[in-house]
Amino acid sequence: MSEVTITRAVRMPDPFRIERFLSNPKLGPRLLFFSGGSALNGVSQCLKRYTHNSIHLVTPFDSGGSSQGLRVAFDMPAIGDLRSRLMALADETVLGHPDVFRLFTHRFAKSANGDDLQGELDGMIGGTHPLVEAIEQPMRTLIQNQLGMFRGACPKSFDLRGASIGNLILAGGYLNQNQQLEPIIFLVSKLVGVQGTVRAVTDDNLHLGAELANGDVVVGQHLLTGKEHPELASPIRDLFLNRGLAGKAPVESVFPKRNRTLVQSADLICFAPGSFYTSLVANLLPKGVGKAIASRTVPKIYVPSLGPDPETANLNLADKVHALLSYLHRDAGPGCPTDRLLNFVIVDSSVPESETAEVSARGITVLRLDLVSKTSAPFYDPAPLCEALASLV
Repeated sequence: MSEVTITRAVRMPDPFRIERFLSNPKLGPRLLFFSGGSALNGVSQCLKRYTHNSIHLVTPFDSGGSSQGLRVAFDMPAIGDLRSRLMALADETVLGHPDVFRLFTHRFAKSANGDDLQGELDGMIGGTHPLVEAIEQPMRTLIQNQLGMFRGACPKSFDLRGASIGNLILAGGYLNQNQQLEPIIFLVSKLVGVQGTVRAVTDDNLHLGAELANGDVVVGQHLLTGKEHPELASPIRDLFLNRGLAGKAPVESVFPKRNRTLVQSADLICFAPGSFYTSLVANLLPKGVGKAIASRTVPKIYVPSLGPDPETANLNLADKVHALLSYLHRDAGPGCPTDRLLNFVIVDSSVPESETAEVSARGITVLRLDLVSKTSAPFYDPAPLCEALASLV
């Protein structure tokens, strides 16, 4: 079998391709996203109109919020971002499983009494809770089993206030499957009719660490984002993976074979909006990611975030592109041509050319499009962004 590269002129947006994908999203393109957090969830919900074949590689390194409680209790990877992406891609029509969707998106009250929440959880496990009782068999039993596993292993000190039921089901499934994420992600995808593919970028139970420009080392995603804790006093110089929150020695993680296969099947690769280091660069740290990307001849696109990002307060667009390529080159090799790693940068038309000139000078095509609407400002409107990506397939 031989491989050829075909070039074509593209209208942006391309009405022919958009109409074709809208008419039959089941045959839509395999758009692959490296992302994390909630920044891409609105785009993911909109994307279901155009394709049911998108691929989402998500970071499992979160160390804050409700995910951290589960990580401490069960020594497991973070699942909150995986759960939110699964729900964003779930089939919410009558053809899907809306009862399962309602359960997975339900949260326990933050102000409730602990004993009351334990009673509510027991009602779910026993099948008497209205949200569980409404689910048809055999899905109901599958869900009860995962919640029962969670309940049996849960430390008495675990705080259920504000807990996502979807997270608890995923945690129970992780324990039920010999501490493997892949089987329970697959099961949940089927339960809620996920219209796409969601995977953790690595199977390893690791944390993020960063060396700062002032020489300090900070370990823990929640300490890097500037959201739950004060912003960093010094810019991030280097991001690495760490075995736990206590040590500060970088460790290696491997990009799983099944994820390399997903990259090989992609029609387009997108470095998605989100916190630059903890949502995007974190996905590029496992060994094999850069090589897998470089091996493909499909369009590779960076969509920078809009609005403030505490992780990159000192970086302009060219700096971000340079940093992105630097992390990709670490795995793909310093001699890997830029066009094997990144072809396009998509920005809103409001971004001045003075900010994009340096990117263009590197041989990367900058597409300036109308991507922010009155209702979405200051962030991307999901529809024109989805249509821009679909037009480049």
